[in-house]
Amino acid sequence: MKKQFIVALALLVSTLSFAQKSELKTAGKAIKSGNFADAKSAIQSAESLIATADDKLKAKFYFLKGQALYANGAGSDTDIDQAIESFNMVQKVEGSSKGKYGSTIEDLKGQMLNNFLTKANAALQSKDYASSSAGFDNAYRMSPSDTTYLYYAASTAVTGQDYTTSLKFYEELRDLKYEGVVMEFTAVDKETGVEETFDNKSLRDLSLRAGTHIVPKEKKTESKSAEIVKNIALIHLSQGNDEKAIEAMKLARAQNPDDLGLLISEANVQLKMGNKERFKELMEEATLKDPENAELRYNLGVIAAEAGQKEDAMTYYEKAIALDPSYTDAYNNIAVLILSEEGSIVEEMNSLGNSSKDNKRYDELRLKRTEILESAIPYLETTLKLKPKDVQAVQTLMNIYRGSGQTDKYKEMKAKLETLQAGN
Repeated sequence: MKKQFIVALALLVSTLSFAQKSELKTAGKAIKSGNFADAKSAIQSAESLIATADDKLKAKFYFLKGQALYANGAGSDTDIDQAIESFNMVQKVEGSSKGKYGSTIEDLKGQMLNNFLTKANAALQSKDYASSSAGFDNAYRMSPSDTTYLYYAASTAVTGQDYTTSLKFYEELRDLKYEGVVMEFTAVDKETGVEETFDNKSLRDLSLRAGTHIVPKEKKTESKSAEIVKNIALIHLSQGNDEKAIEAMKLARAQNPDDLGLLISEANVQLKMGNKERFKELMEEATLKDPENAELRYNLGVIAAEAGQKEDAMTYYEKAIALDPSYTDAYNNIAVLILSEEGSIVEEMNSLGNSSKDNKRYDELRLKRTEILESAIPYLETTLKLKPKDVQAVQTLMNIYRGSGQTDKYKEMKAKLETLQAGN
């Protein structure tokens, strides 16, 4: 009786093994003929039996499963995720990448990686950000050492406003301590005088030898860790998770207390939350860390102006200009500050009657208004020298010239405005 049981068990194992091999043979034939639907069906039939198979048969199963699901790039996102897992399982079962299927899988992975990147870039060009993000994510899962692909997946997801997906990727990047620092190779185009960035040193050096470029430079790009943490915080903020947003920034700054980028990012998060006083405190702290940064001074000026602190705002804008004489926004905002005094004057002028006293006051106010208008002119004229196509500056100057009775200059600005608008 005992012998019969052993024989029966042996027959059962033999039957299962035959069924597995038969299904895998069917799957293999279907893959060769490009019939991936039949291949998937055969693989599914063998799936429940594979747990009892030996490693040799398991490796073959996962190899064929990966091919069936990938379907030469036509598989769904879910199928492709499973295909990547299946190919990884082959190498796990075989114990290395040098097993029977190792080289074939490496070739397939190379093809898949190129396919993912090609599709991701094409989707990005057509502004299909969801597909682009999925493609870059697949590329990263296929090649986990290339963390830049995960960064691209996060960036394209956030561009497409898929904040849930982008948050997942950004948090993964944060946990990986991804910085994205690379060496950047540049040279100046002789013909245009414009500095260009090359993909690598060899291409840059080739252009230097060809004589088309000069002034080679090499520098490391800035770390993306501050940007990543900032985006995590801003996504939490957009989803109404204010506490998580602040916690994300605090944690990052505690780990990197000297990181100016993180300090500014926290300031921006505080501003988004409407905490303008805290924003100002953090920006003041930032100016101590980077006293030559014109943008920091400018941003402090904006906050001061919004709070009605006009003298402080003027001081910040002037400091920004002292640090960067080409800072056109600072010139513009100084002009705006000056012109903000005009409103109350015009309001009082309009409220006056026709008595001799009122007429005298009217003349005083008109003179004062003209002085205000004219004091803003130099700042706007500087803006136009730096940015000749600044439509807002042209429009403001045109109104000032009209209000101060400078007819010829008014006509000049009016003509300039019409030219700019025609060009658009």
